[in-house]
Amino acid sequence: MPSDDTLLGLFAQGDAAAARILTDRLGPRCLSVAMRMLGNRAEAEDVTQDAMMRLWKVAPDWVSGQAKVSTWLYRVTMNLCVDHLRKNKPDRLADVPEPEDGSPSVAERMQDEARKDALQLALEQLPERQRQAVILRHIEELPNPEIAGVMGISVEAVESLTARGKRALAGILAGRREELGYDDDRR
Repeated sequence: MPSDDTLLGLFAQGDAAAARILTDRLGPRCLSVAMRMLGNRAEAEDVTQDAMMRLWKVAPDWVSGQAKVSTWLYRVTMNLCVDHLRKNKPDRLADVPEPEDGSPSVAERMQDEARKDALQLALEQLPERQRQAVILRHIEELPNPEIAGVMGISVEAVESLTARGKRALAGILAGRREELGYDDDRR
């Protein structure tokens, strides 16, 4: 399996297959981050497309080994999301994510959607930097050093932002445990 660096280099040399592989590998993660940041699929798709286009534009000048392609792309995606949020402050509460296909019952799917909506609304209440750190660490499951690279801060700052973000989320969601179907003995 070729590395992201290798694939980007191959794309810069005109290899369209390398671009497809890299898009298939990085696009969904980029979209996931944008979805969590923006709470709107159409806007997240636009940001993802813009981020991927920026990656293709830097491909000819990419210096292999200087930075991870994925870290660079996460950083660009986060910056585009922040720019988008600053420009557009519409009421995103009306935007409901599309229901996912699956075998759970209707009640289970509704419960799952209510939990996702509650998490999204709680994430939107966090300060920007805390939201970024929590999304990258606990939703995208990136290691702290990579998050530090994406956000341009120290690992200690990532740990602090993540801890404060988790505490804030717990506070925001504390009164909704029963409504969201969580037992009192579960955390």
